[in-house]
Amino acid sequence: MEDRLERKASCYHKQITNYNPTPIFLLLLALILSCKTTPQIPDFALMTSVPLEGGASVYIFADVEGAAPVLNIFPIEELNQKQTKQMMDRTSFFAAALFPKESERRFQLISWGNYPNSGAGMALGMNKSWVKQNSKTGPYWHSAEDKLSLVIDSKQAFVASWLDDKHSSPVTPLPGTELPETFAEFRKDAPISLWVDDPGPGINRIFDNREIPFQIPARRLFANLYPGEEINGERQYHAVIRMQFSGSVQARGIASLFTMARVMFGDSDWALARFFFVNPPVQDGQNLDITTGFLSEKDFALLLQMILLNWT
Repeated sequence: MEDRLERKASCYHKQITNYNPTPIFLLLLALILSCKTTPQIPDFALMTSVPLEGGASVYIFADVEGAAPVLNIFPIEELNQKQTKQMMDRTSFFAAALFPKESERRFQLISWGNYPNSGAGMALGMNKSWVKQNSKTGPYWHSAEDKLSLVIDSKQAFVASWLDDKHSSPVTPLPGTELPETFAEFRKDAPISLWVDDPGPGINRIFDNREIPFQIPARRLFANLYPGEEINGERQYHAVIRMQFSGSVQARGIASLFTMARVMFGDSDWALARFFFVNPPVQDGQNLDITTGFLSEKDFALLLQMILLNWT
């Protein structure tokens, strides 16, 4: 089972890492390191929308310092490059959207921090791979070679990537995409969070791999991801997951399914059982909350790969 999932995750990893940054993009990231000051952190509690496009498969929000251990194993190659890690040192918070293939987009990201935009603009202007474009939201830089668009000012950076050379400004006009009701409250104090609209098919595919006859008609899923303590030199990870259903009756029925699954798989060494079925589900109206068990870094990374495999 795990070998099969690892093969799938490896295939997906190749799909999401086709982008190889050019030297000018690496130079741009290096320029961002030119002076280090204390970044300003946005007050997420006051946000009712995020300046990202709608229609994404997964929306991710991260307080960079606290989320670092999770980001280090997140299965997106760009996050693991040395220059990107250095850029993250100047970033306090970011929000990202990962899109399904049929949208022709790959991802969109907005970050808050302290960035030397004048130096970045000079570097981009000196390289013929990057062309300055105009849009209703203002000028931006685009590289057809990288399939990447970029805007940097002193406090924010906007990045967008496409599967082909169709492109537009990476800056989404305000108000952008409305945050789901209760999401800001749910992710309070969490280092990294995500939300997924219509997560049922993705969840069902995960359980189908184990031939568990689950059908989860959730209309939305929230998750907070947490790095935990190290045990025998290996860090542990867990999550708090909230699934939202159309009503309390539906939520109660799924809670019963999870309760039965705990009886069936509670003592299993299967990673997903240790993740989903260790603690009893808690129903609150149309919401069903699950506090997962702890997983090793390897198992948690595999689970993240499975999520992206099934939802993008």
